[in-house]
Amino acid sequence: MAWDDQDQQSPWGKKKGPQTPEELIALLLNKLKEFFDGGIGGGKKGGSGTNDSPTPGSSGPGLLGGLGRFGLIIGILFLLNIVYSAFYTIAPGEKGVVLRFGRYVKTTSSGLNFKLPLMDEVIKVDVENVRKEEFGFRTKVPGQRTEYQKTGFDAESLMLTSDRNVIDLEWIIQYKVQDPILFAFKVKDVKQAVRDSSEVALRRIVGNMTFDYVLSNREMLAAGTQREVQASLDRYQAGVKIVTVQLQDVNPPEKVKPAFNEVNEADQDMKRLVNEAEESYNREVPKARGDAKKMLEEAQGYAVERVNLAQGEASRFLAILKEYKGGPDVTRRRMYLETMQEVLPKVTEIYVVDGNKGGILPFLDVRGESKGTPKAP
Repeated sequence: MAWDDQDQQSPWGKKKGPQTPEELIALLLNKLKEFFDGGIGGGKKGGSGTNDSPTPGSSGPGLLGGLGRFGLIIGILFLLNIVYSAFYTIAPGEKGVVLRFGRYVKTTSSGLNFKLPLMDEVIKVDVENVRKEEFGFRTKVPGQRTEYQKTGFDAESLMLTSDRNVIDLEWIIQYKVQDPILFAFKVKDVKQAVRDSSEVALRRIVGNMTFDYVLSNREMLAAGTQREVQASLDRYQAGVKIVTVQLQDVNPPEKVKPAFNEVNEADQDMKRLVNEAEESYNREVPKARGDAKKMLEEAQGYAVERVNLAQGEASRFLAILKEYKGGPDVTRRRMYLETMQEVLPKVTEIYVVDGNKGGILPFLDVRGESKGTPKAP
């Protein structure tokens, strides 16, 4: 096959090749057309009028030349396919696992890479996107107003607690590829392994908890499930990492919801009454204890006061008795004068009575009115 030197000569005497891929394709199509035209025409040159077609029973040179050109075209296309298959592209967020005759060779990153044609095989693994598995429901229409389908998935969500109650538990598990080699070769169906491991772990944990404990400890339940599922997948060498386990709805089955709601209402009423009783207890009992303590302290103070006063009066009486025995007249007069000195200042009106006449004697108050002492009548 020869190139057209007239069309491809440059001004400097060298051949000028195609400048763009479109020109290269057009040139190959033209050459293919020339090959087929030459094979069909049997080597005929236009305008001579000479018939060079082979005689019956003989293979002419035109047929053999056409077959040779066709085989050459097939060989060229095969070589082009080999060269094209030697290059491959890894998208961002992916890893390429290269196998040579079925044996692992290397792992390639994103970008344009090279492999040996007909010997190497590339498995592309997405390691950035977070994969999600849903239990008890399926996302029907994702978006801002996501629509879910919950019918037909009771076998996944119904579980039995330790107190023999049935609970309807819906949850989501999210994971991503951590090791593309293990992900590609160790486990045949990683998706099913994640689903089975998470369901086994959650059912075991829920089976060891009571119904009320599951309702009030959803975060603890999700964290325990995530740890157990990750441990199981690590034993399987699945090559994935659990990102999160999120519990959606934790409810009793639909058939027992009315009875369950009544039990919850009764439980709430009981808790309310208990709280009110505890509130009254905390308000009244400390107050009563304070009042009792106050009364005890006042009684103790009063007792001490009375004892001290009695002891003082007894000591004073003994002292006066001692003085009285030493001088009865003097002591008697002194006691009279001290008593009058204590009593008279408190008297507002003074009356002097003559014992012989039986009448009231006139009394002149020489202290005057300026001192505030009232006159005697």
